[in-house]
Amino acid sequence: MQYCSTRGGVHGWDFRDVLFSGYAPDGGMFMPESVPVLSPDTLRGWRGLPYTKLVVEVASLFIPTQLIPREDLEVLVGEALSGFSVPEVVRIARLKEGLSVLELFHGGTLAFKDLAMTCTVRFLNYFLQKENHRATVVVGTSGDTGGSAIQSAKGLSGLDVLVVYPRGRITPVQEKHMITCLEDNIHVFAADGSSDDIDQPLRRLFADQVLVKSHGLMSLNSVNWSRVMIQLAHFIYAYLELSGTEQAGGDLPELEVVVPTGGGGNIAAGYIVKQMGLPLKLVAMVNSNDIVHRTVTTGDFSMAADVTQTLAPAIDIQDPYNMERVFWLLLGRDGASVKNMMEEFQRSRRHSLPESHRKLLSQVLSTGTVSDEGILETMRRCWEENQYVLCPHTAVAVWHHYHCPHSPTVSRCYVATASPAKFQAAVQRAGLTFDLPEAVLALDKLASRYQNLERSLNWCKDWEDRLREKIQSVSSVRDNRGTYYV
Repeated sequence: MQYCSTRGGVHGWDFRDVLFSGYAPDGGMFMPESVPVLSPDTLRGWRGLPYTKLVVEVASLFIPTQLIPREDLEVLVGEALSGFSVPEVVRIARLKEGLSVLELFHGGTLAFKDLAMTCTVRFLNYFLQKENHRATVVVGTSGDTGGSAIQSAKGLSGLDVLVVYPRGRITPVQEKHMITCLEDNIHVFAADGSSDDIDQPLRRLFADQVLVKSHGLMSLNSVNWSRVMIQLAHFIYAYLELSGTEQAGGDLPELEVVVPTGGGGNIAAGYIVKQMGLPLKLVAMVNSNDIVHRTVTTGDFSMAADVTQTLAPAIDIQDPYNMERVFWLLLGRDGASVKNMMEEFQRSRRHSLPESHRKLLSQVLSTGTVSDEGILETMRRCWEENQYVLCPHTAVAVWHHYHCPHSPTVSRCYVATASPAKFQAAVQRAGLTFDLPEAVLALDKLASRYQNLERSLNWCKDWEDRLREKIQSVSSVRDNRGTYYV
Protein backbone atom coordinates (compact mmCIF):
# COMPACT_ATOMS: atom_id res chain seq x y z
CA MET A 1 0.00 0.00 0.00
CA GLN A 2 1.45 3.32 -1.12
CA TYR A 3 0.14 6.86 -0.91
CA CYS A 4 -0.09 9.88 -3.19
CA SER A 5 -1.15 13.51 -3.01
CA THR A 6 -4.60 14.63 -4.11
CA ARG A 7 -2.85 17.28 -6.23
CA GLY A 8 -0.80 14.81 -8.25
CA GLY A 9 2.68 15.96 -7.30
CA VAL A 10 3.63 13.18 -4.88
CA HIS A 11 3.48 9.40 -5.35
CA GLY A 12 4.90 6.29 -3.77
CA TRP A 13 5.07 7.33 -0.11
CA ASP A 14 4.58 4.65 2.53
CA PHE A 15 2.41 4.76 5.65
CA ARG A 16 5.24 5.94 7.89
CA ASP A 17 6.06 8.83 5.54
CA VAL A 18 2.43 9.90 5.43
CA LEU A 19 1.93 9.49 9.19
CA PHE A 20 4.69 12.00 9.88
CA SER A 21 3.42 14.53 7.35
CA GLY A 22 0.77 17.21 7.39
CA TYR A 23 -0.14 18.41 3.95
CA ALA A 24 1.79 16.86 1.08
CA PRO A 25 4.72 18.93 -0.23
CA ASP A 26 2.58 20.04 -3.21
CA GLY A 27 -0.10 21.35 -0.84
CA GLY A 28 -2.43 18.39 -1.32
CA MET A 29 -3.66 15.72 1.08
CA PHE A 30 -2.46 12.14 1.20
CA MET A 31 -4.64 9.28 0.02
CA PRO A 32 -3.97 5.59 -0.71
CA GLU A 33 -3.05 5.08 -4.36
CA SER A 34 -5.63 2.26 -4.46
CA VAL A 35 -8.62 1.61 -2.21
CA PRO A 36 -9.15 -2.03 -1.20
CA VAL A 37 -12.59 -3.46 -1.95
CA LEU A 38 -14.24 -5.63 0.70
CA SER A 39 -16.20 -8.66 -0.45
CA PRO A 40 -19.61 -9.44 1.06
CA ASP A 41 -18.09 -12.57 2.61
CA THR A 42 -15.36 -10.54 4.28
CA LEU A 43 -17.91 -8.11 5.68
CA ARG A 44 -20.13 -10.87 7.00
CA GLY A 45 -17.07 -12.51 8.55
CA TRP A 46 -16.33 -9.28 10.41
CA ARG A 47 -19.82 -9.00 11.88
CA GLY A 48 -19.73 -9.51 15.63
CA LEU A 49 -16.08 -8.53 15.99
CA PRO A 50 -15.37 -6.27 18.98
CA TYR A 51 -14.78 -2.71 17.84
CA THR A 52 -11.08 -2.84 18.74
CA LYS A 53 -10.53 -5.93 16.57
CA LEU A 54 -12.46 -4.32 13.71
CA VAL A 55 -10.11 -1.31 13.88
CA VAL A 56 -7.15 -3.71 13.59
CA GLU A 57 -8.69 -5.39 10.53
CA VAL A 58 -9.31 -2.05 8.83
CA ALA A 59 -5.90 -0.58 9.70
CA SER A 60 -4.10 -3.71 8.47
CA LEU A 61 -5.48 -3.03 4.97
CA PHE A 62 -3.51 0.24 4.85
CA ILE A 63 -0.42 -0.49 7.01
CA PRO A 64 1.95 -3.10 5.59
CA THR A 65 3.22 -5.69 8.07
CA GLN A 66 6.82 -4.78 7.30
CA LEU A 67 6.12 -1.36 8.84
CA ILE A 68 3.98 -2.51 11.78
CA PRO A 69 3.75 -6.30 12.23
CA ARG A 70 0.24 -7.61 12.90
CA GLU A 71 0.99 -8.54 16.52
CA ASP A 72 2.37 -5.04 17.20
CA LEU A 73 -0.65 -3.44 15.52
CA GLU A 74 -2.99 -5.41 17.77
CA VAL A 75 -1.11 -4.24 20.88
CA LEU A 76 -1.03 -0.60 19.76
CA VAL A 77 -4.75 -0.42 18.95
CA GLY A 78 -5.66 -2.38 22.08
CA GLU A 79 -3.69 0.01 24.29
CA ALA A 80 -5.03 3.08 22.50
CA LEU A 81 -8.69 2.11 23.00
CA SER A 82 -8.34 0.60 26.48
CA GLY A 83 -9.14 3.78 28.39
CA PHE A 84 -12.66 4.37 27.07
CA SER A 85 -15.49 4.57 29.55
CA VAL A 86 -17.53 1.72 28.03
CA PRO A 87 -15.96 -1.70 27.39
CA GLU A 88 -17.29 -1.86 23.83
CA VAL A 89 -15.54 1.50 23.05
CA VAL A 90 -18.42 2.70 20.84
CA ARG A 91 -22.09 2.05 21.44
CA ILE A 92 -25.35 2.29 19.50
CA ALA A 93 -28.36 3.78 21.27
CA ARG A 94 -31.50 2.34 19.68
CA LEU A 95 -34.29 4.81 20.35
CA LYS A 96 -37.91 5.14 19.24
CA GLU A 97 -39.10 5.33 15.63
CA GLY A 98 -35.93 3.80 14.20
CA LEU A 99 -33.61 6.45 15.65
CA SER A 100 -30.21 4.74 16.00
CA VAL A 101 -27.43 6.91 17.44
CA LEU A 102 -23.82 5.80 17.05
CA GLU A 103 -22.10 7.04 20.23
CA LEU A 104 -18.46 7.83 19.45
CA PHE A 105 -17.80 9.98 22.52
CA HIS A 106 -16.70 7.60 25.28
CA GLY A 107 -13.01 8.56 25.20
CA GLY A 108 -11.04 10.83 27.50
CA THR A 109 -12.21 14.15 26.00
CA LEU A 110 -15.78 12.97 25.32
CA ALA A 111 -15.56 13.40 21.53
CA PHE A 112 -15.21 11.13 18.52
CA LYS A 113 -11.74 12.53 17.86
CA ASP A 114 -10.43 10.32 20.69
CA LEU A 115 -10.98 7.16 18.63
CA ALA A 116 -8.57 8.05 15.83
CA MET A 117 -6.30 10.33 17.86
CA THR A 118 -5.34 7.72 20.46
CA CYS A 119 -4.48 5.21 17.74
CA THR A 120 -2.57 7.72 15.62
CA VAL A 121 -0.47 8.90 18.56
CA ARG A 122 0.37 5.27 19.41
CA PHE A 123 1.52 4.71 15.82
CA LEU A 124 3.67 7.83 16.00
CA ASN A 125 5.23 6.86 19.31
CA TYR A 126 5.91 3.35 17.98
CA PHE A 127 8.08 4.68 15.14
CA LEU A 128 9.70 7.41 17.25
CA GLN A 129 10.82 4.96 19.91
CA LYS A 130 11.97 2.45 17.33
CA GLU A 131 14.11 5.07 15.57
CA ASN A 132 15.08 7.25 18.57
CA HIS A 133 13.54 10.27 16.86
CA ARG A 134 11.37 13.18 17.97
CA ALA A 135 8.54 15.07 16.26
CA THR A 136 6.70 18.34 16.82
CA VAL A 137 2.94 18.16 16.31
CA VAL A 138 1.13 21.38 15.34
CA VAL A 139 -2.67 21.35 15.62
CA GLY A 140 -5.27 23.98 14.84
CA THR A 141 -8.58 23.12 16.48
CA SER A 142 -12.22 24.19 16.34
CA GLY A 143 -12.73 22.66 19.77
CA ASP A 144 -12.30 18.91 20.09
CA THR A 145 -9.16 17.99 18.12
CA GLY A 146 -6.80 20.00 20.33
CA GLY A 147 -7.95 18.46 23.58
CA SER A 148 -7.85 14.98 22.11
CA ALA A 149 -4.32 15.47 20.76
CA ILE A 150 -3.13 16.81 24.11
CA GLN A 151 -4.69 14.05 26.19
CA SER A 152 -3.37 11.37 23.83
CA ALA A 153 0.21 12.70 23.71
CA LYS A 154 0.81 14.33 27.10
CA GLY A 155 3.96 13.13 28.78
CA LEU A 156 5.29 11.19 25.77
CA SER A 157 9.03 11.66 25.44
CA GLY A 158 9.05 11.58 21.64
CA LEU A 159 6.45 14.25 20.92
CA ASP A 160 5.95 17.95 21.51
CA VAL A 161 2.40 19.15 20.84
CA LEU A 162 1.56 22.76 19.93
CA VAL A 163 -2.18 23.51 19.82
CA VAL A 164 -3.93 26.71 18.68
CA TYR A 165 -7.61 27.22 19.53
CA PRO A 166 -10.06 30.08 18.81
CA ARG A 167 -10.50 31.97 22.08
CA GLY A 168 -14.14 32.62 23.00
CA ARG A 169 -15.46 30.28 20.29
CA ILE A 170 -15.31 26.96 22.16
CA THR A 171 -17.00 25.72 25.33
CA PRO A 172 -15.41 25.92 28.79
CA VAL A 173 -15.01 22.13 28.91
CA GLN A 174 -13.28 22.06 25.52
CA GLU A 175 -10.95 24.83 26.65
CA LYS A 176 -10.16 23.20 30.00
CA HIS A 177 -9.26 19.90 28.31
CA MET A 178 -6.43 21.90 26.68
CA ILE A 179 -5.24 24.59 29.07
CA THR A 180 -5.17 22.43 32.21
CA CYS A 181 -2.53 20.12 30.77
CA LEU A 182 0.78 21.28 32.29
CA GLU A 183 3.15 18.61 30.94
CA ASP A 184 6.39 19.96 29.48
CA ASN A 185 5.65 18.62 26.00
CA ILE A 186 2.33 20.50 25.67
CA HIS A 187 2.16 24.10 24.37
CA VAL A 188 -1.25 25.83 24.02
CA PHE A 189 -2.11 29.11 22.27
CA ALA A 190 -5.45 30.96 22.41
CA ALA A 191 -5.98 32.91 19.17
CA ASP A 192 -8.23 35.94 18.72
CA GLY A 193 -10.01 34.61 15.63
CA SER A 194 -11.85 31.66 14.12
CA SER A 195 -10.56 28.16 13.43
CA ASP A 196 -10.39 29.06 9.74
CA ASP A 197 -8.20 32.05 10.65
CA ILE A 198 -5.90 29.70 12.54
CA ASP A 199 -5.54 27.45 9.49
CA GLN A 200 -3.91 30.25 7.48
CA PRO A 201 -0.61 30.62 9.41
CA LEU A 202 -0.50 26.85 9.94
CA ARG A 203 -0.64 26.20 6.20
CA ARG A 204 2.24 28.67 5.75
CA LEU A 205 4.30 26.90 8.39
CA PHE A 206 3.74 23.50 6.77
CA ALA A 207 4.59 24.94 3.35
CA ASP A 208 8.08 25.78 4.67
CA GLN A 209 9.78 22.46 3.96
CA VAL A 210 13.02 23.56 5.65
CA LEU A 211 11.08 24.17 8.88
CA VAL A 212 9.13 20.93 8.49
CA LYS A 213 12.24 18.81 7.98
CA SER A 214 14.53 20.51 10.48
CA HIS A 215 12.00 20.36 13.33
CA GLY A 216 10.09 17.17 12.55
CA LEU A 217 6.90 19.17 12.02
CA MET A 218 3.68 17.25 11.50
CA SER A 219 -0.09 17.55 11.90
CA LEU A 220 -2.65 15.62 13.90
CA ASN A 221 -5.68 17.30 12.36
CA SER A 222 -7.73 15.10 10.06
CA VAL A 223 -5.33 16.35 7.41
CA ASN A 224 -3.31 13.37 8.70
CA TRP A 225 -4.30 10.25 6.78
CA SER A 226 -4.10 8.04 9.88
CA ARG A 227 -6.97 9.95 11.48
CA VAL A 228 -9.23 9.38 8.48
CA MET A 229 -8.10 5.74 8.20
CA ILE A 230 -9.16 4.89 11.76
CA GLN A 231 -12.48 6.67 11.21
CA LEU A 232 -13.29 4.21 8.43
CA ALA A 233 -13.89 1.64 11.17
CA HIS A 234 -16.91 3.29 12.76
CA PHE A 235 -18.72 3.47 9.43
CA ILE A 236 -18.05 -0.23 8.88
CA TYR A 237 -19.07 -1.01 12.47
CA ALA A 238 -22.36 0.86 12.05
CA TYR A 239 -23.01 -0.91 8.77
CA LEU A 240 -22.42 -4.37 10.26
CA GLU A 241 -24.61 -3.63 13.27
CA LEU A 242 -27.53 -1.88 11.61
CA SER A 243 -27.86 -2.80 7.93
CA GLY A 244 -29.03 -6.40 8.28
CA THR A 245 -26.03 -7.70 6.38
CA GLU A 246 -26.00 -10.91 8.44
CA GLN A 247 -28.45 -12.41 5.99
CA ALA A 248 -26.40 -14.63 3.67
CA GLY A 249 -26.54 -14.24 -0.09
CA GLY A 250 -28.01 -11.53 -2.29
CA ASP A 251 -26.99 -7.91 -2.60
CA LEU A 252 -25.72 -6.06 0.44
CA PRO A 253 -28.44 -3.90 2.00
CA GLU A 254 -28.07 -0.11 2.05
CA LEU A 255 -27.45 1.94 5.20
CA GLU A 256 -28.01 5.68 5.41
CA VAL A 257 -25.45 7.42 7.66
CA VAL A 258 -26.13 10.99 8.76
CA VAL A 259 -23.08 12.95 9.90
CA PRO A 260 -22.72 16.41 11.50
CA THR A 261 -20.10 18.01 9.27
CA GLY A 262 -17.43 20.68 9.70
CA GLY A 263 -13.96 19.95 8.35
CA GLY A 264 -15.31 16.95 6.46
CA GLY A 265 -13.05 14.22 7.88
CA ASN A 266 -15.94 11.93 8.73
CA ILE A 267 -17.59 12.48 5.36
CA ALA A 268 -14.31 11.73 3.59
CA ALA A 269 -14.00 8.52 5.62
CA GLY A 270 -17.58 7.56 4.78
CA TYR A 271 -16.99 8.11 1.07
CA ILE A 272 -13.85 5.98 1.16
CA VAL A 273 -15.84 3.20 2.86
CA LYS A 274 -18.42 3.55 0.09
CA GLN A 275 -15.60 3.09 -2.44
CA MET A 276 -14.55 -0.02 -0.52
CA GLY A 277 -17.83 -1.62 -1.52
CA LEU A 278 -20.26 -0.81 1.28
CA PRO A 279 -23.59 0.56 0.00
CA LEU A 280 -23.72 3.66 2.19
CA LYS A 281 -26.02 6.59 1.58
CA LEU A 282 -24.17 9.57 3.08
CA VAL A 283 -25.88 12.66 4.46
CA ALA A 284 -23.77 15.63 5.61
CA MET A 285 -25.67 17.92 7.96
CA VAL A 286 -24.25 21.37 8.70
CA ASN A 287 -25.12 24.36 10.86
CA SER A 288 -25.28 27.95 9.59
CA ASN A 289 -21.73 27.56 8.26
CA ASP A 290 -23.17 25.88 5.22
CA ILE A 291 -20.41 25.68 2.60
CA VAL A 292 -20.76 21.90 2.17
CA HIS A 293 -24.54 22.23 1.72
CA ARG A 294 -24.14 25.02 -0.86
CA THR A 295 -21.48 23.06 -2.72
CA VAL A 296 -23.69 19.99 -3.09
CA THR A 297 -26.93 21.80 -3.89
CA THR A 298 -25.73 24.70 -6.08
CA GLY A 299 -22.01 24.13 -6.80
CA ASP A 300 -21.10 27.21 -4.74
CA PHE A 301 -17.86 26.12 -3.05
CA SER A 302 -17.09 29.48 -1.48
CA MET A 303 -16.35 30.73 2.01
CA ALA A 304 -18.67 33.23 3.66
CA ALA A 305 -17.17 36.52 4.76
CA ASP A 306 -17.12 35.36 8.38
CA VAL A 307 -17.57 32.19 10.36
CA THR A 308 -20.93 32.24 12.15
CA GLN A 309 -20.79 31.28 15.82
CA THR A 310 -23.47 28.66 16.58
CA LEU A 311 -24.51 26.27 19.32
CA ALA A 312 -22.43 23.58 17.55
CA PRO A 313 -19.00 25.27 17.63
CA ALA A 314 -16.87 22.28 16.57
CA ILE A 315 -18.43 22.52 13.11
CA ASP A 316 -18.26 26.32 12.86
CA ILE A 317 -16.00 25.92 9.84
CA GLN A 318 -16.04 27.58 6.43
CA ASP A 319 -13.03 25.69 5.04
CA PRO A 320 -14.01 21.99 4.94
CA TYR A 321 -10.51 20.92 3.94
CA ASN A 322 -11.26 17.19 3.73
CA MET A 323 -13.60 17.86 0.82
CA GLU A 324 -10.39 17.87 -1.22
CA ARG A 325 -10.20 14.10 -0.62
CA VAL A 326 -13.84 13.73 -1.69
CA PHE A 327 -13.24 15.74 -4.88
CA TRP A 328 -10.18 13.61 -5.70
CA LEU A 329 -12.16 10.38 -5.47
CA LEU A 330 -15.14 11.90 -7.25
CA LEU A 331 -13.01 13.06 -10.19
CA GLY A 332 -11.32 9.70 -10.69
CA ARG A 333 -8.09 10.63 -8.90
CA ASP A 334 -7.44 13.50 -11.29
CA GLY A 335 -4.74 15.37 -9.36
CA ALA A 336 -4.38 18.15 -11.92
CA SER A 337 -8.07 19.07 -11.73
CA VAL A 338 -8.06 18.97 -7.93
CA LYS A 339 -4.90 21.11 -7.83
CA ASN A 340 -6.48 23.79 -10.02
CA MET A 341 -9.73 23.73 -8.05
CA MET A 342 -8.15 23.91 -4.60
CA GLU A 343 -5.51 26.50 -5.50
CA GLU A 344 -8.25 28.75 -6.85
CA PHE A 345 -10.27 28.18 -3.68
CA GLN A 346 -7.31 28.97 -1.43
CA ARG A 347 -6.38 32.05 -3.45
CA SER A 348 -9.84 33.59 -3.86
CA ARG A 349 -11.80 31.72 -1.13
CA ARG A 350 -14.26 30.55 -3.76
CA HIS A 351 -14.73 28.06 -6.59
CA SER A 352 -17.77 27.28 -8.68
CA LEU A 353 -18.17 23.58 -9.41
CA PRO A 354 -19.08 22.76 -12.99
CA GLU A 355 -22.60 21.37 -13.10
CA SER A 356 -21.29 17.98 -14.20
CA HIS A 357 -19.11 17.79 -11.07
CA ARG A 358 -21.91 19.03 -8.83
CA LYS A 359 -24.23 16.32 -10.15
CA LEU A 360 -21.60 13.67 -9.45
CA LEU A 361 -21.21 14.99 -5.92
CA SER A 362 -24.96 15.09 -5.28
CA GLN A 363 -25.20 11.43 -6.32
CA VAL A 364 -22.90 10.36 -3.47
CA LEU A 365 -23.70 12.98 -0.83
CA SER A 366 -26.93 14.58 0.38
CA THR A 367 -26.93 17.58 2.68
CA GLY A 368 -29.05 19.74 4.93
CA THR A 369 -28.56 22.82 7.09
CA VAL A 370 -29.86 23.44 10.61
CA SER A 371 -30.28 26.70 12.52
CA ASP A 372 -29.64 27.14 16.23
CA GLU A 373 -33.38 27.01 16.83
CA GLY A 374 -33.52 23.74 14.90
CA ILE A 375 -30.75 22.37 17.12
CA LEU A 376 -32.65 23.28 20.29
CA GLU A 377 -35.93 21.94 18.91
CA THR A 378 -34.26 18.62 18.10
CA MET A 379 -32.62 18.34 21.53
CA ARG A 380 -35.98 18.95 23.22
CA ARG A 381 -37.92 16.53 21.04
CA CYS A 382 -35.37 13.74 21.45
CA TRP A 383 -35.55 14.16 25.22
CA GLU A 384 -39.36 14.25 25.26
CA GLU A 385 -39.64 11.08 23.18
CA ASN A 386 -36.65 9.11 24.45
CA GLN A 387 -35.31 10.72 27.65
CA TYR A 388 -32.02 10.93 25.76
CA VAL A 389 -29.89 14.11 25.72
CA LEU A 390 -28.12 14.97 22.47
CA CYS A 391 -25.09 17.23 22.16
CA PRO A 392 -25.79 20.16 19.79
CA HIS A 393 -23.61 18.66 17.03
CA THR A 394 -25.43 15.34 17.19
CA ALA A 395 -28.68 17.32 17.12
CA VAL A 396 -27.59 18.81 13.78
CA ALA A 397 -27.61 15.24 12.44
CA VAL A 398 -30.74 14.05 14.26
CA TRP A 399 -32.75 17.03 12.97
CA HIS A 400 -32.73 15.05 9.71
CA HIS A 401 -34.60 12.19 11.45
CA TYR A 402 -37.51 14.43 12.40
CA HIS A 403 -37.75 16.38 9.15
CA CYS A 404 -36.79 13.90 6.42
CA PRO A 405 -38.78 10.66 6.70
CA HIS A 406 -36.98 7.67 5.27
CA SER A 407 -38.02 4.40 3.71
CA PRO A 408 -38.69 1.66 6.27
CA THR A 409 -36.72 -0.71 4.04
CA VAL A 410 -33.48 1.28 4.54
CA SER A 411 -31.85 1.45 7.97
CA ARG A 412 -30.48 4.76 9.13
CA CYS A 413 -27.70 5.74 11.56
CA TYR A 414 -26.94 9.10 13.18
CA VAL A 415 -23.37 9.83 14.21
CA ALA A 416 -23.03 11.24 17.75
CA THR A 417 -19.72 13.08 17.74
CA ALA A 418 -19.61 14.39 21.32
CA SER A 419 -21.13 14.05 24.76
CA PRO A 420 -23.65 16.67 25.89
CA ALA A 421 -21.41 17.11 28.96
CA LYS A 422 -19.14 19.30 26.82
CA PHE A 423 -21.94 21.68 25.83
CA GLN A 424 -23.80 22.59 28.99
CA ALA A 425 -24.86 26.04 27.74
CA ALA A 426 -26.69 24.48 24.78
CA VAL A 427 -28.26 21.82 27.02
CA GLN A 428 -29.51 24.54 29.36
CA ARG A 429 -30.83 26.69 26.50
CA ALA A 430 -32.86 23.68 25.41
CA GLY A 431 -34.37 23.60 28.91
CA LEU A 432 -32.70 20.30 29.74
CA THR A 433 -30.29 19.06 32.38
CA PHE A 434 -27.40 16.63 32.20
CA ASP A 435 -25.36 15.35 35.12
CA LEU A 436 -21.69 16.09 34.51
CA PRO A 437 -19.21 13.22 34.86
CA GLU A 438 -16.74 13.49 37.74
CA ALA A 439 -13.86 13.91 35.29
CA VAL A 440 -15.49 17.07 33.89
CA LEU A 441 -16.25 18.52 37.33
CA ALA A 442 -12.62 17.97 38.33
CA LEU A 443 -11.39 20.23 35.49
CA ASP A 444 -12.55 23.32 37.41
CA LYS A 445 -10.04 22.59 40.18
CA LEU A 446 -6.98 22.34 37.93
CA ALA A 447 -4.39 25.03 37.21
CA SER A 448 -4.10 26.29 33.65
CA ARG A 449 -1.39 27.48 31.24
CA TYR A 450 -1.58 29.00 27.76
CA GLN A 451 -0.35 31.93 25.64
CA ASN A 452 -2.44 34.48 23.74
CA LEU A 453 -2.26 35.27 20.03
CA GLU A 454 -3.74 38.76 19.76
CA ARG A 455 -5.49 40.19 16.70
CA SER A 456 -3.28 42.77 14.98
CA LEU A 457 -3.23 44.60 11.67
CA ASN A 458 -0.92 41.94 10.23
CA TRP A 459 -2.24 39.14 12.43
CA CYS A 460 -1.58 36.20 10.09
CA LYS A 461 2.13 37.00 9.76
CA ASP A 462 2.39 37.84 13.47
CA TRP A 463 0.82 34.51 14.47
CA GLU A 464 3.04 32.65 12.05
CA ASP A 465 6.13 34.31 13.55
CA ARG A 466 5.04 33.55 17.14
CA LEU A 467 4.37 29.91 16.34
CA ARG A 468 7.59 29.56 14.36
CA GLU A 469 9.52 30.99 17.31
CA LYS A 470 7.87 28.50 19.67
CA ILE A 471 8.62 25.56 17.38
CA GLN A 472 12.27 26.61 17.19
CA SER A 473 12.56 27.14 20.95
CA VAL A 474 11.03 23.73 21.68
CA SER A 475 13.50 22.17 19.26
CA SER A 476 16.38 23.99 20.92
CA VAL A 477 15.43 22.64 24.33
CA ARG A 478 15.13 19.10 22.98
CA ASP A 479 18.38 19.36 21.04
CA ASN A 480 20.17 20.26 24.28
CA ARG A 481 18.95 16.92 25.65
CA GLY A 482 20.64 15.01 22.89
CA THR A 483 17.66 14.07 20.73
CA TYR A 484 17.26 14.42 16.99
CA TYR A 485 14.39 14.76 14.57
CA VAL A 486 12.59 12.81 11.87
